[in-house]
Amino acid sequence: MSYPDLKITFLGTGTSSGVPMIGCHCEVCTSTDAKDKRLRSSILVQSATTTLVVDTTPDFRYQMLREKVDKLDAVIFTHPHKDHIAGLDDVKAYNFFLKKPMEVFANELTENSLKREFYYIFAEKKYPGTPKVNLNQIDSDPFSVGDILVEPILVHHLNMPVLGFKFNRFTYITDANRIDDIEKEKIRHSDTIVLNALRKQSHISHYNLSEAVELVDELQIPNAFFTHISHQMGKHADVNNELPGNRKLAWDGLVLHV
Repeated sequence: MSYPDLKITFLGTGTSSGVPMIGCHCEVCTSTDAKDKRLRSSILVQSATTTLVVDTTPDFRYQMLREKVDKLDAVIFTHPHKDHIAGLDDVKAYNFFLKKPMEVFANELTENSLKREFYYIFAEKKYPGTPKVNLNQIDSDPFSVGDILVEPILVHHLNMPVLGFKFNRFTYITDANRIDDIEKEKIRHSDTIVLNALRKQSHISHYNLSEAVELVDELQIPNAFFTHISHQMGKHADVNNELPGNRKLAWDGLVLHV
């Protein structure tokens, strides 16, 4: 199958509190290394004709300004936690300039949460200037946004179903601590995987670093970048020096071509 060339930009690589964390003065939060500054986790996916984001974080407005994204065709959501949906209101700028609703893709759980959290967007009588969105419910079936084919991957965030996404031979998974074997098979032939790795210590609902590395090795994926990173992970440079050359921490602003 022929795929369009894609550019992947990491808009954020931090966990829900971001790095630095409010009120924290640890060596990571006070680091002067730009790679230790982490906005909430999201990626931008671009072909020659189509642009989409995975998740609208609380930092969405700044992320779009930083990357100079003047055209956005769609938002695809992984799950309904606030650090992944909170920026949805800011799609109203694209409504204004592009003169059309924003296409939004989400599973039923996330769709229901969006309707609660952003009730005014879906109200029968809308206040002037309210964002306009067109909700598209998704499940495990592949779908397309423009010329970009998207293959959902079901993963588990403790007891919450979360969607990862495969674009070409690139797989993006955030907020997971378990993946069933049938879903692993969808991932196995990726050239690159992005996987959450919260910290070095174990966690109830996220992979830690050693678990993430172990999963990548099990699936024999050549290249891996870890995301959704907390300040407890340690400094970017120190942790990367401990990892093999093809397994690295991602950082905000990292660009990949797939």
